[in-house]
Amino acid sequence: MLNISNAPHARVGRTTTAIMADVILALLPACGVGIWLFGWQAALVLVLSVGSCVLTEFVYQKLMKKPVTVGDLSAVVTGILLGLNLPASAPWYLPVLGGVFAILVVKQLFGGIGQNFMNPALTARCFLMMSFAGQMTDFPAVDMASGATPLAAAKTGEQVDLLQMFLGQHSGTIGETCVLAILIGLVYLLVRRVITLRIPLIYVVSTVAFAALFQLLSGHAVMATSPNYLLAQVCGGGLMLGAVFMATDYVTCPITKGGQWIYAILIGFLTALFRVFGSTAEGVSYAILLGNLVVPLIERITIPKPFGFSFKKGGKAA
Repeated sequence: MLNISNAPHARVGRTTTAIMADVILALLPACGVGIWLFGWQAALVLVLSVGSCVLTEFVYQKLMKKPVTVGDLSAVVTGILLGLNLPASAPWYLPVLGGVFAILVVKQLFGGIGQNFMNPALTARCFLMMSFAGQMTDFPAVDMASGATPLAAAKTGEQVDLLQMFLGQHSGTIGETCVLAILIGLVYLLVRRVITLRIPLIYVVSTVAFAALFQLLSGHAVMATSPNYLLAQVCGGGLMLGAVFMATDYVTCPITKGGQWIYAILIGFLTALFRVFGSTAEGVSYAILLGNLVVPLIERITIPKPFGFSFKKGGKAA
């Protein structure tokens, strides 16, 4: 018997729900540490963020008479990522507005899961940053630490405590502070083969390399070669959280290996550019979103040529 079917012919038994469940489990260490560091306020922000994302998707699909897909857990993942990108001091309406914006505007209005061209959680974070800049940058202190983030201090040339940054004993958003918790999630995703190390590793390395280069070009040779400054770039801000959980988003990152190299280097370049020359010390969210926008172009120039085909001028296949 010869079975004839359309491509793809290679299939795996993993479902969207199973993949999202793995991502949720990988995010639990960052959630737990964030709640432990910042208290019940962090838990409330996460609950409101997840709840608003799930409820928005359910209500929209019911009103539009579409199949309800909240069971695939993608809205839960978006809610957790959005909550982890907010400060624990955020008033209740920020995670609610962010959740509605992420699901309704960024995801559902473009066709639902798999159709959004930008990461919903990061887009919602940028929307909130532009609309409520004061509340979004009001980071609560941890164990008598300064309200200023270590990355902001490193930008001015100050020495920062790298061990505290690695363990999360500093100010920042709920999920970005503890690098150790994020690395635990990374190991889990790698073991489960949900992601590969390609994009996170290239992104982090290129960010550090470009940050050093830009500091050198700016005449700050001491900062360009300082291990304290360069490692602060890795441990500070949302670099690790973005590299592991958002730059690797299946929908908004390239599928080709060459495209993933270009994409990761590009967002590393943009992150370093924003951090060194921008008015703030952060830059991960905007860098990844700009990278999302050029993914179709990246895939177009890196897609493998089909066997037996040659492309003539004008894009026609012969």
